[in-house]
Amino acid sequence: MIVKKQPAIALGTWAWGVGVNGGSQVFGDYLTATDLKPVVDQAMAAGFNLWDTAYAYGAGASETLLGELLKPYSRSDYLLSTKFTPQLAGTGDHEMAKMLAGSLKRLHTDHIDLYWIHNPADVEKWTPELIPLVKSGQIRQVGVSNHNLAQIKRASEILGAAGIPISAVQNHFSLLYRSSETAGIIDYCRKHQMTFYAYMVLEQGVLTGQYNVEHPLPAGSLRAKTYNAVLPQLTQLVMALNEIGEKQGATAADVATAYAIAKGTMPIIGVTKAKYIASEEKAVTVNLTATDMMHLENLAQTTNVDTKGAWEAPMI
Repeated sequence: MIVKKQPAIALGTWAWGVGVNGGSQVFGDYLTATDLKPVVDQAMAAGFNLWDTAYAYGAGASETLLGELLKPYSRSDYLLSTKFTPQLAGTGDHEMAKMLAGSLKRLHTDHIDLYWIHNPADVEKWTPELIPLVKSGQIRQVGVSNHNLAQIKRASEILGAAGIPISAVQNHFSLLYRSSETAGIIDYCRKHQMTFYAYMVLEQGVLTGQYNVEHPLPAGSLRAKTYNAVLPQLTQLVMALNEIGEKQGATAADVATAYAIAKGTMPIIGVTKAKYIASEEKAVTVNLTATDMMHLENLAQTTNVDTKGAWEAPMI
């Protein structure tokens, strides 16, 4: 994604809003506009102006909150990234255009800076539907998410025939889940001027140091079901993140984010409290040595924890 004022970190809003696949169900968070207004204001003041959302995050709840909170700002001051999710589309014609229209309305805008196909449910069917939406100006740039390398190449061929490049790829990437790196996707993006957006860099909070055996993730949330059982296996890795961070006045979360940046990715970090914006500012300044990187990767491998989401297909 080549635009002015692009920050080194995008801010994710998956944890915003209630409803199916929204913050209440996945994260155990119940956030309101009042809760989130300080987050948006502080982020914008700090230069973090790239916001990533999706209709799928609470059936529009996340988009609605974000749209309301960005109203006081000029549209030229921020960048919007949202997604078309094939599984949520209807059976009629022009379903992508319909979902995009809803996103535009909720986000109070006439264009999306970066619009994604959320997953490769049917590359041949859905990829061509991006073309008229780009040509109409409703979409400025396009990306594909949760696609493997073959699917990325095929989508690129389809769009390339219409003179439209893929600007970005968004896949799960963290110290605990490096499938896109192993599959050569990050290297492919680098060679083809595509920005690789890394989501779940902090693994829904377990790499922040905030949670451990004594302080597990919120009971009843989907992330608790996924991660609480493996918290003992992550102890040494989180300790190392903290130890490396202490040398630079940084937290475990800062180091985990800096790791993703050092790998040549743009992390998407979910922020739910204004105080965490300072962490994103710090993460950009953290320098990791080759020794640090190797140490963290070795510890991550020894955890034997697989964090591939139920919605994800293997990249290899």
